[in-house]
Amino acid sequence: MQKIITKEIDLNGRKLKLETGKLALQADSAVLVSWGETVILATVATQLLAEDIGYFPLSVEYVEKHYAGGKISSSKFIKRESRPTDEAILTGRLIDRSIRPLFPKEFKNHEVQVILTVLSIDQANDPDIVGLIGASAALSISSVPWNGPIAGVRVGERDGKLIVNPTLDEMIHLEMDLMVASNKVKVVMIETAAKQVSEELIFEGIKEAHAQSQPIIDLIEQFSKEAGKEKRPISHLEEEIEKALFAEVTKLTRERIEAALFDNLHPWHEATGDMIKRELILQYAQTLTPQVISGIFDKVAKEILHRTVLEKGKRVDSRAMDEVRLLEMEVGILGRTHGSALFQRGDTQVLSVVTLGAPSLRQTLEGMEGERQKRFMHHYNMSINPFSVGEVKRLGPPNRRDVGHGSLVEKALEPVIPAEDQFPYAIRVVSEVLAANASTSQASVCSATLALLNAGVPILEPVAGIALGLFSDSSGKYQVVTDMRAVEDFYGEMDFKVAGTKNGITAIQMDTKLDGLTFEIIQTALDLGKKARLEILEKMNQIIPAAGALSPHAPRVEILHIKPEGIGLLIGTGGKTINSIINKTGAQIDIEDDGTVMVSAVKGESVDRAIEAIEGMFKTVNVGDEIVGKVVRLVPYGAFVEIAPGKDGLVHISQMAPGHVERAEDVVSEGQEVKVRVTDVTEGKVGLSMLFGADIKPETEARPRSERFGGGGFRSGGGERRPSFGDRPRSGGFGSRPRFGSGGGRGGFGARPGGRSGGFRRGGGDRGGFSR
Repeated sequence: MQKIITKEIDLNGRKLKLETGKLALQADSAVLVSWGETVILATVATQLLAEDIGYFPLSVEYVEKHYAGGKISSSKFIKRESRPTDEAILTGRLIDRSIRPLFPKEFKNHEVQVILTVLSIDQANDPDIVGLIGASAALSISSVPWNGPIAGVRVGERDGKLIVNPTLDEMIHLEMDLMVASNKVKVVMIETAAKQVSEELIFEGIKEAHAQSQPIIDLIEQFSKEAGKEKRPISHLEEEIEKALFAEVTKLTRERIEAALFDNLHPWHEATGDMIKRELILQYAQTLTPQVISGIFDKVAKEILHRTVLEKGKRVDSRAMDEVRLLEMEVGILGRTHGSALFQRGDTQVLSVVTLGAPSLRQTLEGMEGERQKRFMHHYNMSINPFSVGEVKRLGPPNRRDVGHGSLVEKALEPVIPAEDQFPYAIRVVSEVLAANASTSQASVCSATLALLNAGVPILEPVAGIALGLFSDSSGKYQVVTDMRAVEDFYGEMDFKVAGTKNGITAIQMDTKLDGLTFEIIQTALDLGKKARLEILEKMNQIIPAAGALSPHAPRVEILHIKPEGIGLLIGTGGKTINSIINKTGAQIDIEDDGTVMVSAVKGESVDRAIEAIEGMFKTVNVGDEIVGKVVRLVPYGAFVEIAPGKDGLVHISQMAPGHVERAEDVVSEGQEVKVRVTDVTEGKVGLSMLFGADIKPETEARPRSERFGGGGFRSGGGERRPSFGDRPRSGGFGSRPRFGSGGGRGGFGARPGGRSGGFRRGGGDRGGFSR
């Protein structure tokens, strides 16, 4: 029986516990991490590679389980977890970027897989933090060489105060959400979402996160001393071969590599390096593998580039260290789309396209925490555009990098998207990378901003993004470069992406190839990033200074407000009343729990007709009102007359003429306009009379109430009985909300999760009134 080892500390008032020796004993290492009642199993597995593949094959998987949150999938057909959600992919990438730089560069002959399985989530303690701590602890006690430990800390800001490791509820109201991975001395990874906050606040948060990481790092070190395995030896044979040949290859290729790197007329391209590599591979084919030759070549190129930047102060394209590449922008290039823009910075080119839709087109996201919806979506495409880097590849679905970059752009733009009550649209932006030479995600931020303005979206402020690189040496000398090219990214040591407005930062994503960054380097990157961002924003403002008019091809959306108790009346039995309006007008209608009604259609007249019908339903009528209406339906006991769009009343046969009337058809016909007088308004149902003055006669027959109002309920203009208030059916189940529309297959009554609780509310005698 293996010994069970546990260590724990108090972390922000909740117990953080590490345990090994009980679960997943076949793995190289396994750590059960719990913080409060959030529990994650972190495992590390490794196996020897049959041959050198030229890079370190590390995979990090963050696996969500619905049972962790006590949920069963709402899908009718698929109840088990299948492909990872975008949230799981993003968390996996965050952890990957935190741990990857700490593996020894020589450790390439083993494949390593880190899996973080979420077993329980308490809706309070952040599983991202637990997953990162678990990965660090599992690698620390494993046999895999790794220069950890690290710890992850989240820092929020609200009302001018920093909040360390906020609960999930507290995170909803933060102005800044900063995630930092640190070791004892340096910062390894930064991820930030913010609502236009200053560089100074971000920097303060990073330092606080680093300080708060130290107790967690101490805990993992103590845990490793007791539970850690002996680390696998690292073979230095390849390193010795590379050292022996480094001088020789340098002598053979230095001049050619240097000329290719710093050729202003024909800037460095991967194909240039590949050509030199192929020649070397042929020359040493009898003694060395292509992977070894490639590694030697990259070391030579890296050494040349670092020396030139640090000692000569020269970049590959002769730009100044803080200089942004040439900018070119254009908006409105696709006439039929709702908004479009082309942004080009140097060789990087991105086309962004905006589509506006009805509010019901929000995306529903299902995960272990439950369901949520978002109305602003950004999607990034590069892997499915292999031509962007001059390659030929088989096309497939967007890869994890595409998901990550798309999310980063969405995070950068989210704080400036107008509130739904100001701009009631679902918004989707797609950024197509047409040419890539580094920093495509930040080019997408700029392109998407321009496209949103072109689409007429009144964003709070334009957003621009920039990426910064780093070159350093063992003496501590360093140089941060603005707007790095691909070769500077490949041979450099940092990718610091920062986006924001003129007022402050909205998103940061930083990863490094070093064992971490000093605070001095981070401060320099923030300062240079702000300078470049403001420069780009100024150029963007010259192209389109404010949001334009909505495209004539975009749908028109109008918002109405009714009292919540009137929702059931608007819907009708099984949605028949509202679907009648939809079928007649061609508009789509969405209803919120608070009585907000959103009407949308591409044709403006459809929206106007639908609004008129809804307003008519909630128009207040009083006994004694005289109205000219149209006969819409005849029944054996009278006629229904439309007294306002969507609102009918019943003229009983006894109230059609002074004398006895045998049949309603003897007095009126469908489509005929008649003058009527309101005689009764009960629970929203209207009784009418065609008798005036001396012809008015009291009702002498004691008719049942059901007959007075048409056989048990007020009938709608479509010929179906509206429900009495007690017999209205409930919707499709808990957490459903009505959604109705004439387009996209949504023409019938339907229920959508995430809105109304427990079905439609009872509509009492008060119809609730109407306001726009």
